[in-house]
Amino acid sequence: MAIVLGIDPGSRITGFGVVNHYAGKTEYVASGCIRIPDIELADRLKLIFDNVGDIIVRYCPQEFAIEQVFMAKNAASALKLGQARGAAIVAAVHNDLPVSEYSARQIKQAVVGTGAANKEQVQHMVKNLLKLPGLPQADAADALAAALCHVNTQASLIKMAGAKSVRRGRIR
Repeated sequence: MAIVLGIDPGSRITGFGVVNHYAGKTEYVASGCIRIPDIELADRLKLIFDNVGDIIVRYCPQEFAIEQVFMAKNAASALKLGQARGAAIVAAVHNDLPVSEYSARQIKQAVVGTGAANKEQVQHMVKNLLKLPGLPQADAADALAAALCHVNTQASLIKMAGAKSVRRGRIR
């Protein structure tokens, strides 16, 4: 495997996390949040697209993992979240990255061991798994968790197939 970019999408705050997986080890590369000002939705989506594109150019990931949309209490919020996801996914595809999508439950299960984990538990486990000096911001921790989920999922698929590596979603 290689460098994985994880994204926790949001129309106001989009978290990102970059990890490098090699020789069975995963190390922290970078993380942060794209904070979007209170502007028109179309302009927010452009900022998400541009910023995710900049992150891709800066860290050169080979894989892209993003959290799937879940149905929120408010349908309008869910639609905006879906549009933010779309902007991030288009940035990935525009840069020729394969996109993998995981549910919030899958991500929490992969990182914490239970799909019902809360944000604080995810932050704590991300800190421990990546040996970070402090807790990452919640949205950045969720993005790092998406990247870790992808690493764990790919490693499991490789092991089950008896292969040595996966390239662009193909087991070798």
